[in-house]
Amino acid sequence: MIHPLADVQTTQIGEGTRVWQFAVILSGARIGKNCNINCHTFIENDVVIGDNCTVKSGVYLWDGIAIENDVFIGPQVTFINNNNPRSRQYPEKHVGATIKNGASIGAGSIIKSHIEIGEYALIGAGSLLTKSVGAFELWYGSPAMHKGYVTREGKVLSLELKDEDGHIYEIVNNEPVKK
Repeated sequence: MIHPLADVQTTQIGEGTRVWQFAVILSGARIGKNCNINCHTFIENDVVIGDNCTVKSGVYLWDGIAIENDVFIGPQVTFINNNNPRSRQYPEKHVGATIKNGASIGAGSIIKSHIEIGEYALIGAGSLLTKSVGAFELWYGSPAMHKGYVTREGKVLSLELKDEDGHIYEIVNNEPVKK
């Protein structure tokens, strides 16, 4: 479903993806299946979005951003794809961020270029992310810092790998697993 008030120039949109009003998607963008692209979004040419992703309102995805499957990007998340911007001076290649499978980025976060957000990582709302984040890690703050871990299901764990009920987890193959 593409809303009649959206400006969609690409033909590379997977089955079941919904694009809402006032979204602008340029011709080179590639979007997977079953995604939800909310209103008031902008997606540039050199952007790849996997399957089952949600891009909330007010998000602009600039050239060089790669998003894998099952990713959530909250409202008003800001991405940077050029660390040294100058008016009318463009880099040979824009490098944005890579967002791995299952990761979630909270509302109003700012994501610097040249970083990777690992699988199932969680970036808290309002964070300023300046460093790469490992799989299943919880980061938040300004600047964002590693504050804990997150399970595949979204349960938040402390840095000591404990949940709010006192259960202890261990890292197995980069993933927190209950002992």
